[in-house]
Amino acid sequence: MEQSFERYIVGLGETLWDMLPEGPQIGGAPANFIHHIAQFDLPSCLVSAVGDDELGAEIRSIFEKKKNIRTVIPTVDYPTGTVEVTLNAEGVPQYNICEGVAWDNIPFTDEMRDLATKTVAVCFGTLAQRNEVSRQTIKSFIEAMDDESIKICDVNLRGDYYSREVVEWSVIVSDVVKVNDEELPIVCELLEIPHTDPEQVAQYLFDHYDIEMLILTCGAEGSHVYSLYEPNSSLGTPKVEVVDTVGAGDAFTGSFIAAMMSGFEVKWAHRLAVEVAAYVCTQPGAMPDIPDEMRERVI
Repeated sequence: MEQSFERYIVGLGETLWDMLPEGPQIGGAPANFIHHIAQFDLPSCLVSAVGDDELGAEIRSIFEKKKNIRTVIPTVDYPTGTVEVTLNAEGVPQYNICEGVAWDNIPFTDEMRDLATKTVAVCFGTLAQRNEVSRQTIKSFIEAMDDESIKICDVNLRGDYYSREVVEWSVIVSDVVKVNDEELPIVCELLEIPHTDPEQVAQYLFDHYDIEMLILTCGAEGSHVYSLYEPNSSLGTPKVEVVDTVGAGDAFTGSFIAAMMSGFEVKWAHRLAVEVAAYVCTQPGAMPDIPDEMRERVI
C-alpha cells in the first residue's frame, strides 16, 4: 500500500522470518526498526527483498496492513530469508542465519533511487552487507540521499558476517552509530581505536569520523548515548519479566530516532527508547504494538 508522503524515514536491509520456539515471527533489524518508527505516526518505508514464495507473500501482506509504512520490496530469484532462533535461560536469542536468501540480493531499482532523494533518515546495518549485491545497493541508496539526511548505522555483528571494510565504511558514512556492549570491543579492534572506555571511544569516533552520536546498549546493565552536541545520557534498564529480547535493540533504536526526528532532546528520547525496549522484552517477537501511552508521548 503506497501512501503520498513527501519525505520518509527508511529501514534498509534484511526482512525475514525469525523461527522462534513459539512459532515464526516476522523480523530483521531494518523491519523491526521501521515498525517502531511507524508506531509514532512518522512516514516510513521498508526497503528489502523477498522470494517468490509463501513467506515472501506473507511479509508483503503484513506490511501492507501497517499504518504509515510504504514498502519497496522487489521479488528476487532467492528464497525469503529465515533465521533459526533459540533462547537461552535468560531469554537472550541465539541466531542461525540462512545464507543465499532474498535480502542478500536486494537490487537497486529506479524506485529506490527516487525514494533515496525523499529520505530524511535511513537506518542500515552491517549484516545486510554480507553479500556484495545488497552491499552495493545500500551504498547506492546512501549516495543518492541528500547530504543533510541522517544516516544511522546499526552495527549488528552476527557470526563471521562482517569485516573491517564493511564496518569502517558504515561508520564513515554515518551520523549516528548504534552498537551493543558485546560488539563495541570488536569494532574498536577492527578500527584500531586505542581505547576501551566507551566515552573515550565515542570521543575518538567524533574526532576521526563524521559521526555525531554513539548509542551503546548494554542489555540489563543499561544504555548510554554519547552526543557531540548535547549532554551525554546514561540510564539503567528497567526490571521486567522477560519473555524474550528479540528485537529489543531495534525497538530502542526506532523509538529513539522517532523521538529525535520529532524534535525531542537526547535525554528525553533516550528515556522513551529504554521504556519501549523494556516493554518489547515482555512480549513475544520483535514487533509488538506498544501501549498508547508510549505512542502519545511523541505524536
